[in-house]
Amino acid sequence: MPPAVPSLPPHWFQILLALADQDLHGQAITKDVFDRTEGRMHLWPGMLYGALRKLEDGGLVTEIAAPKGFTAAGGRPRVYRITALGRRATSAEAERLASFVDVARAKRLIKRPRTT
Repeated sequence: MPPAVPSLPPHWFQILLALADQDLHGQAITKDVFDRTEGRMHLWPGMLYGALRKLEDGGLVTEIAAPKGFTAAGGRPRVYRITALGRRATSAEAERLASFVDVARAKRLIKRPRTT
């Protein structure tokens, strides 16, 4: 049996979700997470870039060259891409969280999704 993948901190998971289907720069990651969580999670610059540095050190994301003609509000634009390892870690975390939701549904704490 393969070793269990450690769970991801919530803000790491949200960053990886933002990058799951597109390469993004820091401000776009912040906006995606803020919008998707309906404002419940705001990634301030120190938190975002600290997390991105750790995610990059762990091989979960990589910084890539900004698209030609891309301009940032200030400084050098930093664009990030999820790696194959990052995708696997995000998928494992999503499965882990889904199992908790399954238990909550079984205990009738939340409704089952409607089927059409």
